[in-house]
Amino acid sequence: MTGLISRLRQLRHSDQAIVASVRETLVESLYASPQSLVIGALTSSAITGSVALVSGNKSMIACAVAIAIVAGIRVIDTLRLWRHPPKRDLPSEIKTSRQELLYRAGALCYSALLGTFGLLTLVHTSDGVLQLLAVTTTIGYAAGIAGRNAGRPWIALSQLCFASLPLSVGLLVSLEPLKIVLAIVIMLFVVAMMDITLQTYGVILKATTVSREKAALAEHHAAIARRDDLTGVANRTAFRERFEARLQALNGGTRWLAIHWIDLDRFKEINNSFGHLAGNALLAAVAHRLDNAFGHSGIVARLGGDEFAVVCEVEQRGDAVTIGHRIIELVERPVQHDGRQLRVGASLGIAIAPADGADADTLLKNADLALYRAKDSGRGQMCFYEPLMDEKVERSRDLAAEMQGALERGEFHLEFQPIFDLAGERILSCEALLRWTNRRHGSIPPSEFIPIAEDNGLIVAIGSWVIREACRVASTWPGEIKIAVNLSPIQLRSANLPMVIMSALATSRLDANRLELEVTESVLLDDIEASLAALDAINRLHVRTTLDDFGTGYSSLSYLTKFPFQTLKIDRTFITDLEQSPASVAIVQTVIELAAKLGMRTVAEGVETQAQLDQLRRTRCDAVQGYLLAKPMPASMVATLLAGDGVKVRSRL
Repeated sequence: MTGLISRLRQLRHSDQAIVASVRETLVESLYASPQSLVIGALTSSAITGSVALVSGNKSMIACAVAIAIVAGIRVIDTLRLWRHPPKRDLPSEIKTSRQELLYRAGALCYSALLGTFGLLTLVHTSDGVLQLLAVTTTIGYAAGIAGRNAGRPWIALSQLCFASLPLSVGLLVSLEPLKIVLAIVIMLFVVAMMDITLQTYGVILKATTVSREKAALAEHHAAIARRDDLTGVANRTAFRERFEARLQALNGGTRWLAIHWIDLDRFKEINNSFGHLAGNALLAAVAHRLDNAFGHSGIVARLGGDEFAVVCEVEQRGDAVTIGHRIIELVERPVQHDGRQLRVGASLGIAIAPADGADADTLLKNADLALYRAKDSGRGQMCFYEPLMDEKVERSRDLAAEMQGALERGEFHLEFQPIFDLAGERILSCEALLRWTNRRHGSIPPSEFIPIAEDNGLIVAIGSWVIREACRVASTWPGEIKIAVNLSPIQLRSANLPMVIMSALATSRLDANRLELEVTESVLLDDIEASLAALDAINRLHVRTTLDDFGTGYSSLSYLTKFPFQTLKIDRTFITDLEQSPASVAIVQTVIELAAKLGMRTVAEGVETQAQLDQLRRTRCDAVQGYLLAKPMPASMVATLLAGDGVKVRSRL
């Protein structure tokens, strides 16, 4: 008995410590079997009603009527909850507490009425059959309820006591020996059933807890499987599920669904220049901004790599444009990482349902096509899907696929365009120009395949091959002839660029001062500090650097003092206008004089007419390059050209 009392005390504390989800399951178990409650209510009401009518006792009849009423209310309440679960507009804790309170009130009231009816039968009747019916009905109810409601033990134990103890009182007041013995048996029965109820509760609680933990673990794994590990937003799997659900919810209404497919511009440069940790930090920051802006009403997902998707409901095409501008603005905000400001842009492809497709596959394909058009149009652009996009985008995709393995198949080769010294009319150097002859598409112009190589990350490997091959070829030329190689923005910021240069020089045994690396002004706009550090590292190897296409960028003059260039290449746009524009003549003359004062050599590129060459000679430009003097040619032709100790320009003009 002492142990039972101790367990009852522990029950009070342990029951209060149950987590809400487990408590909700235990309360639901009260309503889990409405059939047993209905059968018990009907049989108990029928028996008590019959006993009361036969006895003719008014108090018993009144009690029997009360039992029938309470039984009816409980049946209606149970069936209502079973057929129509409560709405989700209330927190689960409040909903569970209300359900348990209603059940407790009905259960205790019904148990007390049954116990009272049994007491009245024992006191007011002497008919053994009626007494037997009342007692067995009440005890049977108590025994059944101890197991049925064991999930909420305080309710079960209270019902057990309210139903059984009044019977013991009724038996004891009769002062008949056999009835006194029966009263004691009933009290022992109550104690035994209380113990059984507590044991049953322990088993139910353990099973429910384990089941909930397994369910929670399964939900956790399912959530992880649908969430991008790095950024925390939806992954491709979850995006597809949610996107299809939103499409089905449209139901031909007036609202549209816009999908913005996002690709980060210059992200590969961040990875190559600052490492994957910096790239990961940037992706996480961009995802967080997009999720804060659009996640509450739309879908934000990372589709892989540096690609994201945002899906929002729109009423008109202009809404999609507004969302697109907002996305670009969010992505372009700098991200602080390890003392640096990381900056990227965004290209967007937009498709709208149902105009651009009614199913997920079609819409995703069309948004991807629009993204390719946006990237092809330049960085920071967004394009809506148009049916005419398919052919051009398919070619770009095909070329991107063909580029995989092109280096290993030997499809790339170099051509060389000589650069001439005006003073001595001799070849000073040659610029290495990359060419691609594909097995399926034939010759592909650099203007088409270089952006593809930069986008898919192959430009670093291809650029490294160009440096090695150019050094190898130049090592066979006379010692005074230099070789110029163009660097892409991604190459310039690649951490292993110095190692690639040193390896190429060592393998080819080419003197470092014979190698010139050219970069454009646009490269320097993205990250001045990183560009300066990269150029300094190149110069420390005694490799010369050239600023290519000078005059096409911004704040050009500031670069001449900030960056360690040895050569300045004047852009062809100024050379083209030399014959007709005095302003171009003045600009070229000023640039040449300024470069001379800063200790830099000047090269004019794009010389195509004799008049342009004559004008450049009057301006004292150091060197010239163009189709007038020599077109790009294979290495064998360069070797032939150089065989005569530097063929003079005049002899070929």
